[in-house]
Amino acid sequence: MSQEIKLSTPFQEEDVLKLRTGDKVLLSGRIYAARDAAHKRLLQDLDQGMEAPFNLQGAVLYYVGPTPAPPGRVIGSAGPTTSSRMDAYTPRMHVLGIKATIGKGRRSEEVRRVLREQKAVYLGATGGAGALLSRCITGSRVLAYQDLDTEAIRELEVQDFPLLVVNDAYGGELYATARL
Repeated sequence: MSQEIKLSTPFQEEDVLKLRTGDKVLLSGRIYAARDAAHKRLLQDLDQGMEAPFNLQGAVLYYVGPTPAPPGRVIGSAGPTTSSRMDAYTPRMHVLGIKATIGKGRRSEEVRRVLREQKAVYLGATGGAGALLSRCITGSRVLAYQDLDTEAIRELEVQDFPLLVVNDAYGGELYATARL
């Protein structure tokens, strides 16, 4: 039976372990926006001995490339991008300390395996609802790779950001259990 859980970042292991596939999450705190180009560059920088632009331990990554902010707003439309585009980078990100990722669509078997091993979760955001999701984002600033424009790494401040647990740390997968 799914439940609704309010969580704040950064995640601790006990936060992750109480989540089950199908649970609704209202997330508050700092999350980090990054897509494939940013993942690739971040891992290259780490390989060269540079420090990450944010603390990876317990962090939550949101696969999003937001549109420019309209007047009076901190961010434009901020809907999730297809998560499988990050599957080549995701296992290593979890090994480095990331506890959750946010996106849309299924994840590879390797990512699902690493979620179990690293006690991490994959959370789904509603595709096509970027304008509505942006209302839950109260702050946004570029942290790294500004030259990537919408794919730069951003720190986002969120309040009650609505998510669904797609893959939990126990091997559960919403797409395998959901009734259509």
